[in-house]
Amino acid sequence: MSRGGSGGRQRVRTARGRSAQSTRWLERQLNDPYVRRAHADGYRSRAAYKLLELDERFGLLRGVARVVDLGIAPGGWSQVVRRRAPKAAVVGIDLLPVDAIEGVTILQHDFLAKDAPALIAEALGGAPDLVLSDMAANTVGHPQTDALRTMALVEAAAAFAVEVLRPGGAFVGKVFAGGADASLVAELKRGFATVKHAKPPASRKDSSEWYVIASGRKSAKS
Repeated sequence: MSRGGSGGRQRVRTARGRSAQSTRWLERQLNDPYVRRAHADGYRSRAAYKLLELDERFGLLRGVARVVDLGIAPGGWSQVVRRRAPKAAVVGIDLLPVDAIEGVTILQHDFLAKDAPALIAEALGGAPDLVLSDMAANTVGHPQTDALRTMALVEAAAAFAVEVLRPGGAFVGKVFAGGADASLVAELKRGFATVKHAKPPASRKDSSEWYVIASGRKSAKS
């Protein structure tokens, strides 16, 4: 399937039935140091390092007791939470089935459903300190449409976080094209004390993904 290239780089031979795009993706995976690290460290995806790097910078997991992982599949972010905050209650929710993770309650459910906040609060035993979202909408190949679909998903995740977080809690969500748009930032500033953007080193350089970090959830009276 592959052979060594210059400098140890793995190159993938084009196989019958595999598109050129699939071949490029496979070659990138084989040569991605974060993919190799994920396998070595026991993480389900390279995305785990994005949360690790965000936590190093913002201290997101310091002292947390209850955490929600929206769109948990395949589970890398919840694995990081379990390792960094082993005493925390963690609930992951996704439309897709997800293999069990020790210490994590996994709900195969739509976080936009009316009963989702109550189900999550019951599983956690109270309001969460942190809501995480590494979700992105499925792409259709049209950049403007893809951007709108993903932004709608981020806005829904942010609204969910504002609804369920305890006062002082935090939200982390994936956005694109350099950060959240002005309307989302304005909404987050109404609900949180601080709103920042970051692009962790584990995000590929050619990717337009960033993360919005909203901390200090304001109380209803604020």
